[in-house]
Amino acid sequence: MAIYAISDLHLAVGVDKPMDVFGPEWADYMIRLKQNWERVVGPDDTVLMPGDFSWATYLPEAVADFRWLEALPGQKILTKGNHDYWWTTRSKLDAFLAAQGFSSIRILHNDAVRVGRWAICGARGWKSPGDDDFSAEDRKIFLREQERLRLSLRAAAGLGADATIALLHFPPFNAQREPGAYVDILREHGVRRCLYGHLHGRGRYAAIQGERDGIDYRLVAADNLHFTPVAVDMD
Repeated sequence: MAIYAISDLHLAVGVDKPMDVFGPEWADYMIRLKQNWERVVGPDDTVLMPGDFSWATYLPEAVADFRWLEALPGQKILTKGNHDYWWTTRSKLDAFLAAQGFSSIRILHNDAVRVGRWAICGARGWKSPGDDDFSAEDRKIFLREQERLRLSLRAAAGLGADATIALLHFPPFNAQREPGAYVDILREHGVRRCLYGHLHGRGRYAAIQGERDGIDYRLVAADNLHFTPVAVDMD
């Protein structure tokens, strides 16, 4: 059993939202993603997906995207991204997955799950102070997402795992590459690895990657990985 990660799939099976407008690297991305996924991920593996899974606005529009994901090998663990407008309450999401028979997909929502020796937790995160146009409304979301991350980390602490992987959609550093409150929370809870997405195009070249103060950070946005899930359980 291996653990992989990839975020920002931006699937558009059920809606008309072509991604090639964001650059030539997105041409035929769903075809390449499916081929690469099936090449590297086995049926007993787990794929961690921190946000921006589907362009759908409502759950009924997302059915085709979930069906596409369900057909791929492995178990999938999803957290929320800023474009996951279909995201709703935990009870509605669980009922949706059960009703559709999507048994290989799990939603993380203020909780955690154990995969082998790892506890997997996460939250969406948000823009950080120091980012452009950080507003009073952004601060409210920034603080709320901190509490969601704490809730998930507390749940992870009760799983008896050897170590913790935290999933964040937004990077836990601001645009000046300065650590903020999310990094403090990760350190406080002894997180070993933090996987995040959200950064695309030129923005991804400024991403913090590698070990910093005991935490291994990795940008796992799909275009940054050439649409191939990357192995993260390497110890």
